[in-house]
Amino acid sequence: MFNKRQIGNTNLNVTELGFGAATLGNLYHVMSDENAQNSIAKAMELGLNQFDTAPYYGFGLSERRVGDALREYDSSDYIISTKVGRILEPCAKAEDKYGFCSPMPFEPKYDYSYDGIMRSFEHSLQRLGLSKIDILYMHDIGRVTHGDDHDRLFKIAMEGGYKAMDELRSQGLVSAIGLGVNEYEVCEQAMDHGYFDCFLLAGRYTLLEQKALESFLPRCLKENSSIVLGGPYNSGILATGVKRQGVTPNYNYEPASREIISLVSKFEDVCANYNVPLAAAALQFPLAHPSVVCVIPGLSSASRVETTVAQMQHVIPSEFWSELKTNGLLSLDAPVPSGK
Repeated sequence: MFNKRQIGNTNLNVTELGFGAATLGNLYHVMSDENAQNSIAKAMELGLNQFDTAPYYGFGLSERRVGDALREYDSSDYIISTKVGRILEPCAKAEDKYGFCSPMPFEPKYDYSYDGIMRSFEHSLQRLGLSKIDILYMHDIGRVTHGDDHDRLFKIAMEGGYKAMDELRSQGLVSAIGLGVNEYEVCEQAMDHGYFDCFLLAGRYTLLEQKALESFLPRCLKENSSIVLGGPYNSGILATGVKRQGVTPNYNYEPASREIISLVSKFEDVCANYNVPLAAAALQFPLAHPSVVCVIPGLSSASRVETTVAQMQHVIPSEFWSELKTNGLLSLDAPVPSGK
């Protein structure tokens, strides 16, 4: 059984390992409904209680599958999060788009307005077929995502979208609100406009990246906003490593640069010295920071759930973390697991 940590000022307590359900939207390859159901059943069996999905993941497919699986359990046994910021509009032909091999005949359109957030929330409840949504994240707002259109969309999001999310929270229709993004800078920007219980931050506080320690994570501690750490493998490179034959490592959703490959190779050398799986170190490292309550890797099968649980429970000696810092591979300011 996993330890649980509290989300911000809420009454939500999440297990330190959660279930990222983008894969259940047929991300990069087709998954059967049965495999999706079995993956969630195995996660529940092994004690995970947090499941994260989004309308964007398979254009509704992930939400449908997550809801179908969790409907078999008591609602008090799980915490479900989904996202707003896109409306799924019907399209004439379902295609493989944005990496999702989904049969769902919809096209996602950004909408961060008050009405757009309310519509998205209602649509998600219908797709999930569940009685509740615990955590609602505003999805993929930020300059990296929207480029020159960021300022316009951010204004709409804070004036309209945040108002809608805050109303849903104050009415008890959701227990927590936050952002689900790939860049911490927009989280800091949003914190100037309102209170967010938590942030689902993908890939920006990992073995490879600790710049968020400079200002964002300290601010989260000060304001009691929790971090749910998505993408702990930085798009896979910290799961596969770089030394396997025939494996093309990815970092930030694209082939890794030589610099990143060289850096990961150095991590693998230290891992080999201590017989520590790289993936285990990647999962356990972020949780040492007091603002991080959970890591949620993408889990694509029941066997992957079992493997990931084993990696979370792998005992890593304190000397391992010390050597990473001595070799300049981790920030000296980064908290590390206590070790054994």
